[in-house]
Amino acid sequence: MKKTILASTILAALATPAMANNANGDTDIEQIKIIGSKTDARNVAGSSAVIDEEQMRIEVPSDINQLMKTIPGVYVREEDGEGLRPNIGIRAATAGRVSKVTLLEDGVMMAPAPYSNPAAYYFPTTFRMSSVEVLKGAPLLRYGPQTTGGVLNLVTTPVPEDFGGQVLTEFGENSSRDIHAHVGGTKGQWGFLLETVQRSSDGFKEIDRSSRDAGFDIEDYVAKLQWTGERQSLLAKVQYSEEISNETYLGLTDEDFAQNENRRYGLSEIDQMDNSHKGYSLNYAFEATDNLTFTILGYYNDYARNWFKLDGGNAYVSAANNGGAEALAILLGTQDEAGLNYKNNNRAYESKGIEANAQFVFGTHNLEVGVRDHSDEMDRFQPVEIYDQVNGSLVYQGEVMPTGGNNRLEGADAISFWLTDRWQATEDLNVHFALRYEDVESYRNQFADTAREQLDSARSNDSDEWLPGVSFTYDVNDNWQVLAGAHKGFSPLGGGAKEFQEPETSNNYEAGVRFNQGSFFAEAIGFYSDFSDTTQQCSIANPCDNGAESGNYVLGESVVRGLEFQASNTFEAGSFLIPIDVTYTYTKGEISEDNLNNLDGDELADIPQNMFSMRIALDNQQGWVNYVVAKYADEMCVSTGCNRSNSRFDKTESVFVTDFVSRYEMNNNMAVYFKVENLFDQQKIVARSPHGARPNKPQSASFGVEYTF
Repeated sequence: MKKTILASTILAALATPAMANNANGDTDIEQIKIIGSKTDARNVAGSSAVIDEEQMRIEVPSDINQLMKTIPGVYVREEDGEGLRPNIGIRAATAGRVSKVTLLEDGVMMAPAPYSNPAAYYFPTTFRMSSVEVLKGAPLLRYGPQTTGGVLNLVTTPVPEDFGGQVLTEFGENSSRDIHAHVGGTKGQWGFLLETVQRSSDGFKEIDRSSRDAGFDIEDYVAKLQWTGERQSLLAKVQYSEEISNETYLGLTDEDFAQNENRRYGLSEIDQMDNSHKGYSLNYAFEATDNLTFTILGYYNDYARNWFKLDGGNAYVSAANNGGAEALAILLGTQDEAGLNYKNNNRAYESKGIEANAQFVFGTHNLEVGVRDHSDEMDRFQPVEIYDQVNGSLVYQGEVMPTGGNNRLEGADAISFWLTDRWQATEDLNVHFALRYEDVESYRNQFADTAREQLDSARSNDSDEWLPGVSFTYDVNDNWQVLAGAHKGFSPLGGGAKEFQEPETSNNYEAGVRFNQGSFFAEAIGFYSDFSDTTQQCSIANPCDNGAESGNYVLGESVVRGLEFQASNTFEAGSFLIPIDVTYTYTKGEISEDNLNNLDGDELADIPQNMFSMRIALDNQQGWVNYVVAKYADEMCVSTGCNRSNSRFDKTESVFVTDFVSRYEMNNNMAVYFKVENLFDQQKIVARSPHGARPNKPQSASFGVEYTF
C-alpha cells in the first residue's frame, strides 16, 4: 500500500508540475511560508496567527517562549529562563520539548528526529527569524507528522532584492552580548545571503561554592544561494550552529526557591550542554503554466549533543521537599555523598527526506497533492561518570560504560501523502478539504555491550492512519466572517513504541467568528479535541506520569476544550498612534473515562486554564516607538490528576510578567533601543520538571544598536 501510494503520487506530481507549499499560492520560492501575512491569517479556514517582521524588528526577541505567549492557544512551560530549549504546546498538544507540535524552519521539519524522537533539544535561533507562523485546525493536515494541535513555522531572513545588510549588537546584564549580522543581494538571476548570530551570557543563576557561571555561548551561521530563471527557481540553504551552555536539570526545593530563586546547588556545578547542528536543504520550483507549478524539496539535518549532568537529582529534591534532612544536607553540600552519577547524555540524530508537491488552480479550486519519503534515527551512547561529594566538592572516581537503555539505536521510516482542495464555492463561501496519510515504521535496538555485538532487547512498531479534514469560512457581510472545521489528528509513537501499541489519534473541532472594520479586528474561536488514546513521550526532561524516562505512556481517553480570543485596534492621540493587541485563552483538559491509571476528571499536565497577553505601543510617527508587553499564565499541573491532590509540589505557580521596549530611529540607517525584560521582577515557580522548582528570567535590561546598509 505504501509503495503504491508513493509511486502513484510521484507519477502524478511529475505529470502535473505544481506550486510551492504556500497556503496563499505564492510561487516565489523565497517566501517559504505556510500562512503569509497577518491579513492572510485572518482569512484562513482555520485559526492561525502570524508574528510579522515589524513586531520582530521592534521587540528584537531572543527567547521564542516570550513570542509564543502572545499567540492564543499556545502554551509555554519555561525551563532555563533563556529559551534555549523551549517547551511549547498548542491546544491539545502538550508542551514538553515541542514534541507534540510540527516544528518547521522555512517549511522543513526541524525536530532532531521528527518521527522517532521529536523532542526538540535543538531549536533554531530566534534572532535570525523574520517572522513566526502558527497554523491550527483542519488546514494543518497539509503538514505533519504532528497533526493534533498545530504547526509552528519559523521564517528566516530572506535573500534581499538589492545588495545590503544589517548589523545588530545588543549588550545587557550578566555580561550578555548578542550580535546578528547578515549581508546579501540579488543580481540578475543569482541571489545570496550570508548570516550569523553570536550570543554569549554569564547567565542569571549563581552556583554554590563555585566560580563557574551558569551562562552560554552560541554560534549560528547560514548561507543561502538562489537562482531564478524563467518560470523556475532553485534555493540552496546551509546552516551550522553550536552551543555550549552550563545548564542543568537540577532545580531547587521550594524552601530554597523562596529564599533565592536564582540559586543553583553545587551538585550541578559541572553540568554542561555541548551541541552542534547542521542543516542542508535544496528547494526547486517549476511554474509550468500560470495555474500549474511543481516543487521538489530535499533536506538533511544532523544534530549531535552531549548534556553532561547529574542523574537522579530529583530524588534528593523530592526527599528534601518532604522533610528529608539528609537529602537537603547533600544538596547544600554540608554532607558528603558517595557514588553520584553524572551521565554523558550523548546522542546523535539524523533526519533526511525528500518531498514532491504539486498545485493546480482549476476554476474555483486550488488543488494540492504531495508525498514525502522521510527517515530519521537517534544513536544513544551514554557513559556514566562517578563522583563523590567530599567537603562540598566533587571528586571524580571512575566511569561506567553504557549498556541497555543508555546504549541503543532508535529510528523511523515514514511515507506521508496529502491532498488538499481550497474551493471558492461562492463569493462568500470558501471550503477547505484535506486528506493526509501517514505510514510509520519504527524500531529500537538496545545493546548489552559497548561493541554492540550483543543485543539486549529489540522492539518495533508499524502504524498507518488516514486523516481527513474539512473546514470553511463564510463572509456574512463586509465585517463579519464565521469559520468552522473538523479533522482527525495523529501523533506518532516514536522509536520506543512496542508492537501492540497504537498511535495517539483524536477528533478535533473548532468554530468561531471574526469581525473586521477599519483597524479593528476581533476573533473568537472555540475548540474541542476528543482523544481515544492520549500518549506521553517519556524523557528525563519530561518524565511520564508513571515515572518512565523513555518510551511512551498511554493515559487513555481524554478531552481538551477551550476558547481563544484575540482583538487588535489602532487608536490616534494627536500625533501619536497607539496600537493595542489583546489575546486570551481558556483551556480545560482532563481524562474523560476511568482506566487503570487515571480517573474521569483528572486534569492533564502542562495546560494552564487561563492565559492572557496585551501589547500596547506608543508611536510618535517620527521614529520613536515604545512597547509594553504584558503576559499572564495560570498555574499548571506537573502530572495528570493534580486536581485531586492538595500538595503544592504537584503544580507550578501562576506568573505575570511585563516587558518594555523603547526604540528610536536615528536616521534611515541606524536605530537604537532599550529593553527591560520582566520589568517588575516577578519570578515564580514556572516549572517543576526536570528535578525541582525552576524560575523564569529575572528583571534584565539591555541596550542595542542596529545599523542597516
